[in-house]
Amino acid sequence: MKFLKGLLLAFVGIVILALIIALFLKKDYAVERQVTINKPKSEVFEYIKYVKNQDNYSVWNKIDPASKKTYTGTDGTVGFIYAWNSENKNVGKGEQEITNIKDGERIDMQLRFMEPFEAKDEAYMTTEDTGNGQTKVKWGFNGRMAYPMNIMLLFMNMENMLGKSLQDGLNSLKTIMESQK
Repeated sequence: MKFLKGLLLAFVGIVILALIIALFLKKDYAVERQVTINKPKSEVFEYIKYVKNQDNYSVWNKIDPASKKTYTGTDGTVGFIYAWNSENKNVGKGEQEITNIKDGERIDMQLRFMEPFEAKDEAYMTTEDTGNGQTKVKWGFNGRMAYPMNIMLLFMNMENMLGKSLQDGLNSLKTIMESQK
């Protein structure tokens, strides 16, 4: 009985310590990747501003091609919402809304995840003319893990977890754009 009491006290102590540590940890994270595409900025932006085109290059959209998708509004305009629902736990359920467009330069989106966890993240894509008919595209995410869940940031490397998928998606986008005549 003393052993169980000691074990319980040790467990409670670890939980309290974790909660105290979480008070001092960052809650925000940001990940960004980029690629240079051999196409003019206007062509690249015209392609990426349509959220439905992400089906062609986004790693996350390709995980479950059978997921149920719904669209509300006009793609490529502020207020357009793309929603997904998948039985695949790596895809889950959520929606993405275009929240701002600076024509030819930037598109901002809010991601609202509902399953397997709830979260709101901000995503963006930017285009920059680098000369010689080339365009630098940046794709990024800004997220927040509220206390006490921010303790997970100690064990999750968001830079590695999201960064590879962003870069793979940008590399696919480059291949698609450069193969178009």
